[in-house]
Amino acid sequence: MSLHAAFANALIDPSQACPDGLFSSNGADPASRFAVYRNNVHSALINALATAYPVTLQLVGDEFFRAMAGLFVQACPPTSPLISEYGNEFGAFIQDFEPAASVPYLADVARLERLRVRAYHAVDTQPLEQQAIVQALQGQTDLGQLRLQLHPSLATLNCAYAVVAVWAAHQTEGGLATLDPWHAQSALVLRQGLAVKIFAIDSGSVAFINSLNHGTPLEEAVEHALQASAEFDLNQCLTLLISHDAITHLHTEQKVSP
Repeated sequence: MSLHAAFANALIDPSQACPDGLFSSNGADPASRFAVYRNNVHSALINALATAYPVTLQLVGDEFFRAMAGLFVQACPPTSPLISEYGNEFGAFIQDFEPAASVPYLADVARLERLRVRAYHAVDTQPLEQQAIVQALQGQTDLGQLRLQLHPSLATLNCAYAVVAVWAAHQTEGGLATLDPWHAQSALVLRQGLAVKIFAIDSGSVAFINSLNHGTPLEEAVEHALQASAEFDLNQCLTLLISHDAITHLHTEQKVSP
């Protein structure tokens, strides 16, 4: 193992000793200096998770959250120099974290909050003008073959619990009083300008949007949506996407395989 790898491993794992070969320029004990540095790294990563997952933190309290996050730091050290990317696996970690089982929707809330972070940092792409989209849809002769390209910030999430309602209840005073988290709910996350927005949508809309994101033509995407939910409303879903600047390109040409 290289010195760099030994240093990185010991930095994350408190049970490991100070790596060999370290020294202090002022004569201080290298092990004690390393312990301080390791503590600062752990604190910074835990604080980053607390910032990225505010509702997750509120649901379990600061002490529980920081203890859980500390174990996550040891299990999932950073793989990117971008602190905004840290915590991608936090939802999956919570799902398997037995002490969190008393809040069964906690993992889904964390997944939703991760999508919010990704949406905020997604590539800034200019959306099509809303009126131009409406005119193009009305004037398209072969509408079923049209492909809609969606904004890079856009993502969906299917949940067994009312994850959007849980998140929204923590954004307003008194919201928890009427909260009912015990029903399935799907979410749409996107950025409009600089504002990240979350919407509750049906399972048909999730299938429709996911199909569009995979380059599926409009007609086939509608078929997928109706298979997921017979109640799917195409007009309602398109209106949501158009009114929140989620469509960036309209492609009429057939895709050619390389």
